[in-house]
Amino acid sequence: MAFLNHRGRTLCYRLLGDASRPLLILAHPLGMSQGVWDDMLPALLARFRVLTWDLAGHGASSAWPEDSATITPDDLAREALALADTAGADAFHFAGTSIGGVIGQQLIAEQGDRLLSATLTNTGAVIGTPDAWHLRAANVREKGLAVMAEDIVPRWFGARACEEQPALLDGWRVIMGRGDDNSYALLCEMLANTDFREKLDNRKVPLQLIGGANDVATPPESLAALAQCCNAADPVILEQVGHVPSVECPDRFAGLLIENLL
Repeated sequence: MAFLNHRGRTLCYRLLGDASRPLLILAHPLGMSQGVWDDMLPALLARFRVLTWDLAGHGASSAWPEDSATITPDDLAREALALADTAGADAFHFAGTSIGGVIGQQLIAEQGDRLLSATLTNTGAVIGTPDAWHLRAANVREKGLAVMAEDIVPRWFGARACEEQPALLDGWRVIMGRGDDNSYALLCEMLANTDFREKLDNRKVPLQLIGGANDVATPPESLAALAQCCNAADPVILEQVGHVPSVECPDRFAGLLIENLL
């Protein structure tokens, strides 16, 4: 792991692989950490230099400042850009899942000249409803992530992954429960106010969309709507996969990335 001071906060990141290879930046889902990419790294590092990081209040990155009332997609995109600068990359490939896909949409909309390509998975131009996100933010502030993780984590994974990895839910409940409550709540409120439906129609970045057939958080219809509003090809929908393909089918996901990016 390495650390970067960025706008008064500390970002925890990993920069792995041969510096002569194209840079691929990976952004994890809400409530998780950069560890979601671990099982994909052997395949990806054979072709790319890979950079992963922890979002605010997740993993080993510092919490969002208590005196700041909001987090925006631009705030998160600027973290990715700062890390790319640290890696010495003028342009890079990007892949993000869930809220990581929201970061990707912000980069496409405002920083497309820095992107070689974007792969967005299990996300949407709009995710969920404002009321649901505001309710979750309020519940997190009242009850804490350790309590909320009991109900949220089972929504992430398809049945097959849970059957094959009996400790999967317990492990991710621990990780989510150690996060910063306020940072998570602010990110929920950001998602309540995020709408990219009118911002991606003129994109020039090569784009791949991937979803999970059993994803209850961002179902295939969410990816299909995103494809329509940004004139992208139909999304690849992975059977028996939920919200986190990097954990549920890392080899297949890595294969799709490599096939599309090279």
